[in-house]
Amino acid sequence: MMDSKLYPMGPEERLGLDIKRAEQELMAAKHAAVKPTGLTVPQYAALFTLAGNSGISAAALARACLVTPQAMNVVLKNLQERGLVERTPHPWHGNVLETTLTEEGRAVLAAADARAVQIERAIADELTPDERDTLRALLERCIKAVRSAT
Repeated sequence: MMDSKLYPMGPEERLGLDIKRAEQELMAAKHAAVKPTGLTVPQYAALFTLAGNSGISAAALARACLVTPQAMNVVLKNLQERGLVERTPHPWHGNVLETTLTEEGRAVLAAADARAVQIERAIADELTPDERDTLRALLERCIKAVRSAT
């Protein structure tokens, strides 16, 4: 038995491990799904985000993909070397590079997304629409709780 003075919360109250386990399962499944297309999950996330935000800066893309700007620069460098994205100077802000998908980038994204969407469908199919809404609301509450605790 745990010493309640040293460990004031019992295992049944600690939800962080459950959330982390779900996130790790999701990321492992997405990694396996996109690997045959030659992408990593961060590369897939960048291409997916770029598809709806053509011309976005690397800094904005990093924020959207929840990675550091330094990590995103590595992702973009690799994608550019493969010919999946193009980076060109912004017309008014010469020191800002706009990033866009190439035709090959769109094709690779389509192949990766066809595989990754199966995982998202499996999650969605496990829950009713009301349960999905409830899960999103509960996760949002968890995020707020974490932010307020730090």
